[in-house]
Amino acid sequence: MTVTTPRGFRAAGVAAGLKTSGAADLALVVNDGPDAGIAGVFTANRVKAAPVLWTQQVVRGGVVRAVVLNSGGANACTGPAGFQDTHATAEHTAAALTSVSPRLMLGAGEVAVCSTGLIGERLPMQKLLPGVRSAIRGLGRDGGTAAAEAIMTTDTCPKTTVARGSGWTVGGMAKGAGMLAPAMATMLCVLTTDAVAGPEALDAALRAATRVTFDRIDSDGCMSTNDTVLLLSSGASGVEPTDAELTAAVTAACHDLAQQLIADAEGATKQIAIDVVGAATEADAVEVGRSVARNNLVKTALFGNDPNWGRILAAVGTTAAAFEPDGVDVAVNGIWVCRSGAAAEDRAKVDLSGRDVSIRIDLHAGSSAATIWTNDLSHAYVHENSAYST
Repeated sequence: MTVTTPRGFRAAGVAAGLKTSGAADLALVVNDGPDAGIAGVFTANRVKAAPVLWTQQVVRGGVVRAVVLNSGGANACTGPAGFQDTHATAEHTAAALTSVSPRLMLGAGEVAVCSTGLIGERLPMQKLLPGVRSAIRGLGRDGGTAAAEAIMTTDTCPKTTVARGSGWTVGGMAKGAGMLAPAMATMLCVLTTDAVAGPEALDAALRAATRVTFDRIDSDGCMSTNDTVLLLSSGASGVEPTDAELTAAVTAACHDLAQQLIADAEGATKQIAIDVVGAATEADAVEVGRSVARNNLVKTALFGNDPNWGRILAAVGTTAAAFEPDGVDVAVNGIWVCRSGAAAEDRAKVDLSGRDVSIRIDLHAGSSAATIWTNDLSHAYVHENSAYST
């Protein structure tokens, strides 16, 4: 159930000393397959971390043999020196891998780098580079779980997945528990497949998948500087799926990881699915769902088990979506508390005692629909984020 489930991949996770806790903080994923295709999607934040800028260049080259990921430091807003640290990490990884596996013969331009953690501080390279060598010594087909653990920050558990095709597989790992907003999330994700697929097919599948999965989880409306999702292909299965088959498997893997991310959102006590139906366009449905997901009054009400549908309707009204205010229906956990923009069934019928919450909003403006996934806003979220850097 990890990035090493597909054939042709090895991984490792080690403690390089980047985290003061001594926990694992450096992961390495290596593609040993006959192919080395790559696709990637990245944060839309204009303030991009050095590893994002580096890896965007690498992905454009179309070939990646290794991905180095560290937690314990974002290497964001660190200037030219921070970018050089990323470049040095890639160079060091390439040289060290080539020395132990001469057949790989890879250069720095075939090494993607990802970082996550506190913004504004340079990475301790005197610890990171020896950590890379330690990870290379620990590479194995059974290293996927350790790699997933090494990229955790405020996550309470590692996130891994697998989706199977006919004779081929997609595996994956991700981290992220806060700043989950569109254009990824504050997340790192590595997906692997042993299918035969070139960069163009991988790119199309990944963009189609992230559009309806990672781009539709929205924990707190905050966008990170380091968001990265990579899809690597080894071709080790010898099977070339159709574009539709590849997209379906990648989407299934991304959906599973996205649900794990929102379930582990910082301080969350509720996992909320916002289904918007009857929209004039899909874009309208997404805009409405995201407006509700980001509304602090809605999120705090649900934390308090209060089905305050007026807050939901007010959030819908802040959008530019096509609808008539007196034509909107809202249901919370199956109870239609609002019909035609006014009170309907007794809100006391709504049971919010469980963790899972469903909100259904019918705009009665068309036939399009979309789902946004979010969580509540709790005391624990405020506490965790009030002391993150101290």
